[in-house]
Amino acid sequence: MAYFAISHWETDDWTNEMEALARDKYVPLVKAVGALRVSMVRVADRSFMVVTEYADAATAEAAQAKIAEIRSQAAEELPMKMTAVMSGEVFAAG
Repeated sequence: MAYFAISHWETDDWTNEMEALARDKYVPLVKAVGALRVSMVRVADRSFMVVTEYADAATAEAAQAKIAEIRSQAAEELPMKMTAVMSGEVFAAG
């Protein structure tokens, strides 16, 4: 059963360069550790969510050490901080 991780981030600034870095660097990094899909969704002027889909909980769990490193790298490289994270297994979908 599919498994999703959702993290919420706040940033001090929003630029086209940040969007490009997210698209060109961070999405591929997350996919390289086992994610099927990564969507970065802007939810406010300086706020976004990262929605990551894995094939199953075991794949997501195996990726967590690398995901923590990627999150730390992003927070150091960009003017942002993670404010919340949640994850869970899909029980219904359409």
